[in-house]
Amino acid sequence: MKRRDDIRNVAIIAHVDHGKTTLVDSMLRQSGQYRASQLTGERILDSNDLEKERGITILAKNIAITYHDVKINIIDTPGHADFGGEVERTLQMADSALVLVDAFEGPMPQTKFVLRKAFECHIRPIVVINKVDRPDARPEEVLNEIFDTFVELGASDEQSDFSYIFASGRSGFASNDPRVHEGDMRPLFDLIVDQVPGPVVDLDKPFSMLCTTLDYSEYVGRIAIGRIMTGKVKRGQKANMWKRGDVVTPGTITGVLLFDKLGRVEVEEAEAGDIVAIVGLATIDIGDTIASTEVTEPLPRIEVGEPTLSMLFTVNDSPLAGEGKYLTSRHIKERLDRELQSNVALRVDQAEDLDAFIVSGRGLLHLSVLIETMRREGYELSVGKPEVIIKKIDGVDHEPYEFLVVDVPHGHIGPVMEMVGSRRGEMSKMDVKGAYAHLEFLIPARGLIGLRSRLISATQGEAIMHHNYHDYRPFKGEIPSRANGVMISMVRGQVVGFALDNLQQRGTMFVAPGDPTYEGMIIAENARADDMVVNPCKEKKLTNMRASGSDKNILLKPPRDITLEIALEYIESDELVEITPSRIRLRKRYLSEESRKRSERSGKKVGV
Repeated sequence: MKRRDDIRNVAIIAHVDHGKTTLVDSMLRQSGQYRASQLTGERILDSNDLEKERGITILAKNIAITYHDVKINIIDTPGHADFGGEVERTLQMADSALVLVDAFEGPMPQTKFVLRKAFECHIRPIVVINKVDRPDARPEEVLNEIFDTFVELGASDEQSDFSYIFASGRSGFASNDPRVHEGDMRPLFDLIVDQVPGPVVDLDKPFSMLCTTLDYSEYVGRIAIGRIMTGKVKRGQKANMWKRGDVVTPGTITGVLLFDKLGRVEVEEAEAGDIVAIVGLATIDIGDTIASTEVTEPLPRIEVGEPTLSMLFTVNDSPLAGEGKYLTSRHIKERLDRELQSNVALRVDQAEDLDAFIVSGRGLLHLSVLIETMRREGYELSVGKPEVIIKKIDGVDHEPYEFLVVDVPHGHIGPVMEMVGSRRGEMSKMDVKGAYAHLEFLIPARGLIGLRSRLISATQGEAIMHHNYHDYRPFKGEIPSRANGVMISMVRGQVVGFALDNLQQRGTMFVAPGDPTYEGMIIAENARADDMVVNPCKEKKLTNMRASGSDKNILLKPPRDITLEIALEYIESDELVEITPSRIRLRKRYLSEESRKRSERSGKKVGV
């Protein structure tokens, strides 16, 4: 056994929006290894279209920076709790983690989640207090809060004695003094080289590696990414894949690539401690062990937390179906099977209806990103209301609970507490952070569905909420459903402004004149609690008689913009979201009024 001093493997973990990817931008620009033209824009590692649009990291990324002859492998991880599966598997490759914390907000729900995972992997963290140049920054207080968080999560004495540094990723400086707001990132690079241990390796043992990430190339197929645990690997070497159930599949490694800057370079050989990409193993999956033929036991598989939310994915059978490129259940199944290869936190089961699938994930954002990706690829489908996954523990129904944090101006505390309380949430803590009140709750995951949009409306857009999975607890009874009914079209045709002029007095429109509609499609929210069947295609009767007072200008309010997340939060169990490459529509599961009444009389259960 020996320790490699020429390499450092570091993951960057933090709560969403605390500045991980922006900090990496500054590290890349100041590493001296890139021309200015190679690093354009902001959040350079967020290369996915959805990541750029939403401003969040969805997929973990690997890069390498050389500093004073030491190669620093950096793993940028997502900050949102719904993508925690990415964090859990990528931490397997790291020896240490940079824990970023906002100098004003302090430790947040996702900070605690990723720290707990880091402690389970026996990783020693380095704390980076980011955004110290904010006007409302309170770095010393946040440092104390971080220590309290370490103690609360059961950190060892060695982990609690953490190194720390103050930085600003956007301004591009790091310092040991929170009052110094100038300089460069060299203090952070020095801290990583000095405090992050090089990997302890055994080069005499046979080659073994755990596949923690999958990439794909049209030219070479699947590419397995992971950290070599023991031995050396060479191009052209014979190897075994230890799959689930200890099934051994032989193969040949046709290429070995090391991470270099923002890309990868092909090498003849790599050794223990290196993070590599291996080419040539066509059936490799995440969690599989790749090892020399003389190895007799696989490495422990990656254990990822169980899903907490499920949704029904089914074929789109509406009268307007046919716009997409991939329409059938076979297409949907093939796409979901392909997603399972790289999305370790996802589960897919066949529903009773052979044209439908029950897809389970970590949260609404986790599933909505999958749906949005499929939509952009040309898939067309319908999805049902998100439902939490209920477990039987000792014969009692248990449901997932979430740790919810809401930051809101003091004048809006009442509506927040009332709304969360009505959804079975219980307050555990209240603090003051400047002009905002910091509220912490434990709430059933069911209560979070639709809560964000209602909280934003109740607080005039001032509320900021974050949440992540906490644990399973006994089922807590019913939670109030949507208060308003909907308006349902009774005909197929094009929406007419004359009809909307009469209907907009009774609710909020989801459609505009000229939009196509069909029987069973939801066109508006009713002002009352019950559903109402209406005719949005009704035209004004034309006569050859004119009167000065009979005509009037039609003034229509703009329709409510329905995004995918809003639609998924809005629907009830007897409704579906119709998703096509260009449109998102709401509809009833049973399109005709007669079939809906028949379903109600028979008491047939709908939903997942």
